Amino acid sequence: MHAVVIRRGESAPAVVEKPRPSPSAGEALVRTLRVGVDGTDHEVIEGRHGGVPEGEDHLVLGHEAVGVVADPNDTDFEEGDIVVPTVRRPPPEGSNEYFERGEPDMAPPEACVERGIDGAHGFMAEYFASPAEYLVPMPDSYAEWGFLIEPISISEKAIAHAAASRSAFDWTPESGLVLGNGSLGLLTLAMLDQRGYDRIYCLGRRDRPDPTIDVIEALGGTYVDSRETPVSEIPAAHEPMDFVYEATGYAKHAFECVQALASGGVAALLGVPEPWHFEVDGGRLHKELVMHNKAVVGSVNSNREQFAAAVETLAELPEWFLEDLVTGVYDLDEYETAFEDHDETTIKTAVQFDQI
Repeated sequence: MHAVVIRRGESAPAVVEKPRPSPSAGEALVRTLRVGVDGTDHEVIEGRHGGVPEGEDHLVLGHEAVGVVADPNDTDFEEGDIVVPTVRRPPPEGSNEYFERGEPDMAPPEACVERGIDGAHGFMAEYFASPAEYLVPMPDSYAEWGFLIEPISISEKAIAHAAASRSAFDWTPESGLVLGNGSLGLLTLAMLDQRGYDRIYCLGRRDRPDPTIDVIEALGGTYVDSRETPVSEIPAAHEPMDFVYEATGYAKHAFECVQALASGGVAALLGVPEPWHFEVDGGRLHKELVMHNKAVVGSVNSNREQFAAAVETLAELPEWFLEDLVTGVYDLDEYETAFEDHDETTIKTAVQFDQI
């Protein structure tokens, strides 16, 4: 079978031939339909994140996948079921408390591997095998968008953890700010709109005309250009925010978003920055958190429950939004195009292995 991989020491993906996997007991064989490409894939390709499996010279890419069960083997799935795989798996030394609790998303990096990212082959191949417990079923009717389940699940977790941090009092958020107008940021903005936020904002660094700004405004949101209005100045320019979702990986945003929060607000940090030393007013930050009952939570990855919630969320997102978000789906013979740096008309791409 064909697979898209990154070889150790190389800086561009390639297509290779690999044997079709044979499912072990408890595993199903899945024929891949589509696999999304995101910023993490580029970080892996550039060698800034993740790594190849131990003892191998390459990593099969892809962690945002949707497929169809080709061989249920001895699982409860049936041939033809549409499924989405979760990403994290136990490390080579075996299972641990995080997996036994059904909370692999809460494991530290050394207690797991991530398919297509770090230490385990991903799903950007014609077939993959997976234990049934890591496959989440979804309806056939929107299988074409199934590769979006993984990024939606990331935001399901972050939003839930943010709300949990405010559960000690009556927290009814009305204003939400998303930092980052990439595909994850736009998905999250649509989710906040779906959840009844009265006022939604999205921060980016793009000039008009731009398709992401069009999507933001079509959702009823306000675009904030960070070159004109830094995060810390958003309360004065617009309003203090009940919820801030950071998806930029820009390290200063972790501190600036505290200033952007309303009293009792919460910020969820998801970006993974490079090391960077800079000065912050630690006393002011500390005082702001204490005197205004603010909170900051970090969130990475997601678990099966959050994937299942993402299936329901996907079904409720507007069709126009999905069509505007996904700007390119490329067959395997055009896989390189899915990874290229396109012009700013590109938002989200995917590689297609089989017809939906």
